[in-house]
Amino acid sequence: MLAIPLSYNLRNLTARKTTTAMTALGIALTVAVLLSVSALVQGLRTSLAASGNPLQVLVLRKGGTAELNSVITRTAFQDILARPRIAHDEEGQPMASLEVVTVIVLESKENPSGININLRGLTPMGFRLRDEVKLTAGRMFRPGHREIVAGRSLVNRYGVYLGQKLRFGRGEWEITGIMDGGRTSANSEVFADLNQLAADQNRSTALSSVLLRATSLAEVQPLINDLETDRRLNVDAMTEAAYYAQQTSSAMPIQALGTFVALIMSIGSSFAAMNTMYAAVARRSSEIGTLRVLGFSRRSILLAFLLESALLSLIGGVLGCLLVLPLNGLETGVGSFVTFSELTFSFHITPQVMITGVVFALIMGVLGGILPAASAARKQILPALKSV
Repeated sequence: MLAIPLSYNLRNLTARKTTTAMTALGIALTVAVLLSVSALVQGLRTSLAASGNPLQVLVLRKGGTAELNSVITRTAFQDILARPRIAHDEEGQPMASLEVVTVIVLESKENPSGININLRGLTPMGFRLRDEVKLTAGRMFRPGHREIVAGRSLVNRYGVYLGQKLRFGRGEWEITGIMDGGRTSANSEVFADLNQLAADQNRSTALSSVLLRATSLAEVQPLINDLETDRRLNVDAMTEAAYYAQQTSSAMPIQALGTFVALIMSIGSSFAAMNTMYAAVARRSSEIGTLRVLGFSRRSILLAFLLESALLSLIGGVLGCLLVLPLNGLETGVGSFVTFSELTFSFHITPQVMITGVVFALIMGVLGGILPAASAARKQILPALKSV
């Protein structure tokens, strides 16, 4: 069976520059919508995955779904510290952090009504447990003072700055430092001294959670079992990674809506590709007849026109990838249904995301080209040669 050379398809696409460009642009916009949503969800997942250390265990009150609605007492914390599977630092101190988490409203020029952000009270050990978080400007807050350290994303998105004073609780708190948490959710939070914040919030004894580091990966699950089976504590324990993985539910409505819009647009793009190929078949009837006379089979003609439609969609898919590339690294935020505060993260366009877009474009091309290709293959030789 003779195969029609690829150069034949490329020549026909370049000969119809305007039609090819308009159809490819429609496909590109569809792919761009899908990739934008995929990059947003991927960015959120990457941020939350980076927030979870596999060695660390988060302890909440039994039935608590988030740190915000959990209560852990100082007495329970002292009991937890006695667990043998908890790692110790070089000074022999248990690597465990009792923390209090609340939500404050941060106002900005862009959002005068304010946005909810997490305010976390912790000890120096709590800061040390977050290996990825580094102080990049200013200094750490001092214990016993109304001082806070703000995440990098709050600087970039809401314009907070060193020396700024935020009013919440019983008074004003001064920003003394800026921290960079890499891709983690710490960039969306504000850290303060545990005891000062607890006193300010009238929560001196009833705090939120405990973050622990196990001695090894093998001891993580036994540590979780030990904590959950102790009825005196009445707590739930999970890996830090599992806790943050739950928060990806915040992106599910956005992903569902974006995918739905992309699918609706893909139907239109497939019809556009179909109309383009039908017009090509009608215009090239005499060529099809000539190809048959030269010995090319119906199957070869079908595959040639199907390949041409796929190439057209491939151009659109690549163009769609180029359209969304400027979004890579762009910071945005989404409200969390778990913490009731905003999670800030960056669009993350990975090779896998781009491959998905190209494959999606090819599927549109094949679906849009199969009927015109079949129509071309069914043409009779004599009527095709007589057509002008």
